[in-house]
Amino acid sequence: MKKTLKITEIFYSLQGETNTVGLPTVFIRLTGCPLRCVYCDTAYAFKGGQRLSFEQIFENVAQYQCKHVTVTGGEPLAQPDCLPLLTALCDQGYSVSLETSGAIDVSQVDKRVIKIIDLKTPSSGELDKNLYENLSYITPHDQIKFVIGDETDYQWSKKVMAEYDLTNKSQILFSPIYQSIEPRQLADWILQDQLPVRFQIQLHKYLWNDEPGR
Repeated sequence: MKKTLKITEIFYSLQGETNTVGLPTVFIRLTGCPLRCVYCDTAYAFKGGQRLSFEQIFENVAQYQCKHVTVTGGEPLAQPDCLPLLTALCDQGYSVSLETSGAIDVSQVDKRVIKIIDLKTPSSGELDKNLYENLSYITPHDQIKFVIGDETDYQWSKKVMAEYDLTNKSQILFSPIYQSIEPRQLADWILQDQLPVRFQIQLHKYLWNDEPGR
């Protein structure tokens, strides 16, 4: 039987976050997510979608002739066949990244894939979903993201960084929640505390007002 996945959209845009921000990227957005973060901006991916075979997915991706592919959601790992999709994309020579909440085991993700794990901060409403065992499987090419809405989130993120020695294991991203906290405030905190983290804003929100498929 052919492997299939339920897909919300496949689109070509600029990477809005991570350490490849600004680079042209093909996004494969899988349908479904077991979390309900307060600030979620992709609730349209919770349901619906279209079931596509791997071959159909590859055809969609290939048309853009782009090196970078990001598999995202929803929560892509909620669909078990996401794992073989990631491996197949790597086998085809793409630079593949996975955007995951970290609430699902990442131990079986192909080691060639760049894992971007979004640890849930207190203001997300899903703090108890963090699967901290996943931090045992991060590598220097992976990235841990903290989405920060207030000073409580910021202090919590600092504590987790220190507790798990994250700066010596992975790249760290701090991102302000759009329209919840002034980006400058978060930038000032980072500089004040001399944190070795990458500050980022969501580029796509500023360019395209967070339109789906952009």
